[in-house]
Amino acid sequence: MPTLARDDSSLLVIDLQGRLVPALDGGPALVERTAKLMRAAGLLAVPVLLTEQNPKGLGPTVPDLDRSGHAVLAKTHFDASRAEGFFAHLPERPEVVVTGAEAHVCVLQTVLGLIGAGRRAYVVEDAVGSRAPASKAAALRRMARAGAEIVTTEMVLFEWLEDAGHPRFREIMGLVK
Repeated sequence: MPTLARDDSSLLVIDLQGRLVPALDGGPALVERTAKLMRAAGLLAVPVLLTEQNPKGLGPTVPDLDRSGHAVLAKTHFDASRAEGFFAHLPERPEVVVTGAEAHVCVLQTVLGLIGAGRRAYVVEDAVGSRAPASKAAALRRMARAGAEIVTTEMVLFEWLEDAGHPRFREIMGLVK
């Protein structure tokens, strides 16, 4: 499997919402890592799509994640790829970097849907979460068996960057530190 290419990638942020994040194991840290990925995506022209599961019940995306300039798709399906308009909002790029919650429900089902649709899914292990660590671990194993690549935030940042000579190198390094 080749490294991620920023020109072939999009970032999918699944359901990091106000009423859900506080219940997640390590919720604040995964929001922080997702924010770094979103900032890097902005610097490197990688498109971002955010989903919100039943926003009337779970609230909007947490304020720590800047929604401005990004498509936001409200849904009720656990598998976001089944939501009306999902593929219209997700750019036609073969690689989808996935963060969000819950790893064993919406992230898992969406990743399986992406793979079924012919996309390559890269699940950011340190930027997905569940209420129970065992549920997250089981979901990561299942997604990997299904063909998803399990990566970390820094792996994504450096693969998108490609080269220390990139004009945005210092800005991306500021996200790492």
